[in-house]
Amino acid sequence: MEQRYNMQPEEAWKAIIGNDAAYNSRFLYAVVTTGIFCRPSCKSKPPKRENVRIFPDAKTAQAAGYRPCKRCKPTDQRLPDEEWLLQITAALDANYDQPLTLADLADICHGSPYHLQRTFKQRTGITPVAYLQNKRIEAASRELLHTDRPVAEIAASVGLPNTAYFITLFKKLRGFTPREYRNQFRQEEVTPNGSC
Repeated sequence: MEQRYNMQPEEAWKAIIGNDAAYNSRFLYAVVTTGIFCRPSCKSKPPKRENVRIFPDAKTAQAAGYRPCKRCKPTDQRLPDEEWLLQITAALDANYDQPLTLADLADICHGSPYHLQRTFKQRTGITPVAYLQNKRIEAASRELLHTDRPVAEIAASVGLPNTAYFITLFKKLRGFTPREYRNQFRQEEVTPNGSC
């Protein structure tokens, strides 16, 4: 934990882990992996200690490139939905290959699952789950065309370890089973316009 304040690192860490509101006026903490900064009392999932950066105030945290938490509002202002949408999309893009629930995503993006779902759908026209499914199928499509890895292995690598579900979802979104997709489109890539 990087020290940029007048306090012992252990004291700050205890305040963060304990969600201690008594420290809210003394420092803010940012999480490197999410790009978000919070009050010590924030009820978000506890970060890994090595990913925490401490700042004396919101201005300093923002100058370092961190965005305010949607949950604890460390600037006492509401984060604009457009910024939050970018944060949600970046989290989905970075974690598509991991098991990810709406609650997990809400924790990463420091908001409530209900508000996150509603905001994302209002702004994009699709749910976070639909976005995630599309992202996973796009990645699987690339793998199918550019590798010889088995379908089950590709499914697991894009965050869909249930092969039967992966095949069903792939066919729903692409109109082909993964094997049909690989056979049809890999062939077209190798022999454009059907010529030899």
